Amino acid sequence: MTDIGYGVVGETARNEVGIPIGGMTCAACASRIEKVLGRLDGVQTASVNFATERATVAYDPGRVKLSQIREAIEKAGYRALEMERKGAVDEDRLRKEAEIRSLWRRFAVAAVFGVPLLYLAMGSMVWWLPFPIPSLLRPMQYPLNYAIVQIILTAPIIFVGRRFYTVGFKAFVQGSPNMDSLIAIGTSAAVIYSLYSTYQVTIGNFGAVEGMYFESAGVIIALILLGKSLEAVSKGKTSEAIKKLMGLAPKTATIIQDGRELEIPIDEVEPGNVILVRPGEKIPVDGTIVEGHSAIDESMLTGESMPIDKNAGDKVYAATMNKNGMIRFEATKVGSDTALAQIIKLVEDAQGSKAPIAQMADIVAGYFVPVVCVIAVIAAGAWYVGTWDVRFSLTIFISILIIACPCALGLATPTAIMVGTGKGAEYGILFKGGEALETAHKVDTIVFDKTGTITEGHPEVTDIVASDGVDANRLLQIAASAEKGSEHPLGEAIVRGAEARGLALLKVENFRALIGLGIEATVDGVSVCAGNRKLMTERGIPLGPLEGESDRLAEEGNTPMYIVMDGVLSGIVAVADVVKNSSAEAIKVLRGMGVTVAMITGDNVKTAGAIARQVGIDRVLAEVLPQDKSDEVKKLQAEGRRVAMVGDGINDAPALVQADIGISIGSGADIAMESADIVLMRSDLMDVPTAIRLSRSTIRNIKQNLFWAFAYNTAGIPIAAGLLHLLFNGPLLDPILAAAAMSLSSVSVLSNALRLRRFKPGRG
Repeated sequence: MTDIGYGVVGETARNEVGIPIGGMTCAACASRIEKVLGRLDGVQTASVNFATERATVAYDPGRVKLSQIREAIEKAGYRALEMERKGAVDEDRLRKEAEIRSLWRRFAVAAVFGVPLLYLAMGSMVWWLPFPIPSLLRPMQYPLNYAIVQIILTAPIIFVGRRFYTVGFKAFVQGSPNMDSLIAIGTSAAVIYSLYSTYQVTIGNFGAVEGMYFESAGVIIALILLGKSLEAVSKGKTSEAIKKLMGLAPKTATIIQDGRELEIPIDEVEPGNVILVRPGEKIPVDGTIVEGHSAIDESMLTGESMPIDKNAGDKVYAATMNKNGMIRFEATKVGSDTALAQIIKLVEDAQGSKAPIAQMADIVAGYFVPVVCVIAVIAAGAWYVGTWDVRFSLTIFISILIIACPCALGLATPTAIMVGTGKGAEYGILFKGGEALETAHKVDTIVFDKTGTITEGHPEVTDIVASDGVDANRLLQIAASAEKGSEHPLGEAIVRGAEARGLALLKVENFRALIGLGIEATVDGVSVCAGNRKLMTERGIPLGPLEGESDRLAEEGNTPMYIVMDGVLSGIVAVADVVKNSSAEAIKVLRGMGVTVAMITGDNVKTAGAIARQVGIDRVLAEVLPQDKSDEVKKLQAEGRRVAMVGDGINDAPALVQADIGISIGSGADIAMESADIVLMRSDLMDVPTAIRLSRSTIRNIKQNLFWAFAYNTAGIPIAAGLLHLLFNGPLLDPILAAAAMSLSSVSVLSNALRLRRFKPGRG
């Protein structure tokens, strides 16, 4: 190419990794890591989820190494933890449990020293305390003793909360202050001023004892550690669904090797191994039965409550339960290739992704902390100029810094997304990302594919109408022979119909599929053309006396297939597909939810209309070729509609991609349907309204969380700045109360998100 004057544009290399991150305390931390990673040459995208404590990084391995990415995270003051590998599930669980235990231990130490510290500080001001302060510690009589004991009680609290200072000051110096920075600056100001007051006491200024804030610093750290402990526990609950999925697979498998039974760890199973499963045991990996028969409970995978009979040649899937027979099967998919592993991967990716609504919160959190620092300095300075009271100004300064921590803001969206996607997985509804979960609630029009979606997808021959002089069995035999090479469900139905009648299939030559029309071939020396009315019109073949019969069949919901032999219409083979039991109910529920429902099909108008009437659909898009389905979706979108397309994820791929939301419906064992945004593991259409309702519930929960998070900070900062005192001579916000309120706000947002765990499929 270069020899003739053209350049060659190479495809940019791209790797994507998920890196667990330790040490994040608020949304500003996540924003800071994103900025640090975004500045690395070769990093294409970086998204950090505070709730899942995970960074998803896409990078060019030719320009930046993974070790450099991890190093950048470490330099920013956070911990780049071990990435996904065998056993990582248990390691992650153990790591988080250890973190929760560490937080509770640190809180316990802070509480043990913080309670007497607060008691000592309040003792001289509150007359009703049950135990009087010892005379040797009373500030007015022995101010130096009082100060020294407070220092002794405060020091252990500062030590167990040292991470607030190491991370907070580092982030502040690097120009990206976070929640730790606010705590570190606020409590440091209190401690430094208190130490200065202690110095004043030592040189004889005993009145300085009233300017000590040791109890504020100590109790603030204790309360924040309590809030962080409760927050960690609540965050653990948001991912319970994924933990349940991960815990389904057995840890070992019994393989047959050289005629002997050998129990090995699940990680050592390889494709091709023959595995023995006894009654009551779980299937360890995906495979195909080679010997035996049993009933397999696949409810964890498909949601179907009844066990399914399985015989030699049938597929089995990891983590499903063998009920009553002993089987041997050959392993075909192991490790990350199993259906269960794919489901877990989908849910993990969805929980770690960011919904568009989260972008606003991230942007606000990124600017929020620096702005709060400026507000605190200005407010404290203004009060000092107005009152010349350092203690008063310091109270304002500390209260603003502590109450404004944006923890609740950072947790509002991702926690709800985690619970929502986890709840969906519990009911066999897999959202591929936060964006899909958010967009689904806006859908006002749903387009259903007919075959295999509204109907069972297993059509059967219902009628054979032969022209004069043509034998009906001969007509079916010719049609079935021609259709043998077709993969279309209607063609397969004709083949099954011939086989059921014991008709031998004839030799076929020159087979050709006519997309959206039918097929043509040479069968036993006869030129055969079989297809729909469009094909007849295109070939100029009149229907003659068979037109009335074809209309009658179509109006009854059958699909007429016209069979032409040597250029002459020889008859009709009618095929019908049974409507699923759940179709009419699901469509009724959707209409009750205010959603417009349409059906799209390649069938003729009359057949499509008959099916639509059975299930209660008013809008029918009939005689649509597969390649034109996406155009029909575009037309609906041009009307200003938010459209969801429901199909099988393969034939309907262009339409699924074109729609605002693509919903793939089918077996949970085959979930690799890249074109869909939502995968329904069952073939039950009632899962469609359930998915929409879950999206609506999740977005409503997110909006509630964001409202309270914004409202809390909007109201809290002015109060902490002394607005009530200025306007109404009201009380100042004590820094200790500010810390309690800040911790409570995060826990309340998490508690609200956890309410989604009570979601259940309903009727609209």
